[in-house]
Amino acid sequence: MLFLDGANAEDARYLIIHSDDAGMSHAVNVATQEALRSGVVTSASIMVPCPWFKEFAVFAEENPQFDYGIHLTLNSEWDNYRWGPVISKHLVSSLIDSEGYLWKNTDQVARHAKADEVKLELKAQIDRAIAFGVPLSHLDTHMGALVTRPDLVRVYVELALEYDLPILFFKTMTPEEKEEYPAMASEHSQSTARLSEKGLPLLDKLLQYYGGENPSDRERQYLQAIRDLQPGVTQLIIHCGMESDELRFITTSHARRDQDRRLFSDPNTLKFIKERGVQLIDWRQFRQLGTPRHESR
Repeated sequence: MLFLDGANAEDARYLIIHSDDAGMSHAVNVATQEALRSGVVTSASIMVPCPWFKEFAVFAEENPQFDYGIHLTLNSEWDNYRWGPVISKHLVSSLIDSEGYLWKNTDQVARHAKADEVKLELKAQIDRAIAFGVPLSHLDTHMGALVTRPDLVRVYVELALEYDLPILFFKTMTPEEKEEYPAMASEHSQSTARLSEKGLPLLDKLLQYYGGENPSDRERQYLQAIRDLQPGVTQLIIHCGMESDELRFITTSHARRDQDRRLFSDPNTLKFIKERGVQLIDWRQFRQLGTPRHESR
């Protein structure tokens, strides 16, 4: 068991710092690799349909010491930088728009996607990553597309069970989370029972911050969240990027992504976390740890 010095299972605070969107672009790949090497970021997830997937897959195969998941992708959200499915388009016609790309937003996914075609595409994404030698530890869902309908939540859980990989899923749900994710709430009891039966761990809490253009405000928000961590396993999602023309042409979030990279590659951030008695873990260690019995919500 992975317990902090002087702490017991009930008191231990574990944190997965997780960088999303690897494979999206070269600037994101370089930044994510830097953050992983820093020791502050403990996990990353990869978008297999994206143009720069192969570059990150090569890195992952050559660096199995780091922790990698698949960022199961059903939408392509940027205006002039888009991608289609991994599998042949004629097999998943409900997943693509009139231009042949994956739907631009999760509302469109929820309206149009057929669950059987979703499963075909997502299996193809996982299988492609495995074929490229990516050592996988978990699965999650890009922009929450897989928790927009109950049948898609079921697909998400079925993939976890079929590939024997944990998924980003809450152990319990607050009233606010139930309101925000009604499809997940409707499937929560059955899903958590199936996942727990197979020994797949469940998160106590998820943190993610998308607002805040002011770097000082964002940094304070992140550091306060770390100060306020409760016992259990929390995942903090960040988005790393390297400020560049490439990233600026893709997304208006380029400055925030660059700030995430800088803050979560900084040795002082690692020192801050350790001084507060928080233990950084990745998804492989989370699985070894098991699911603590306390309820942190």
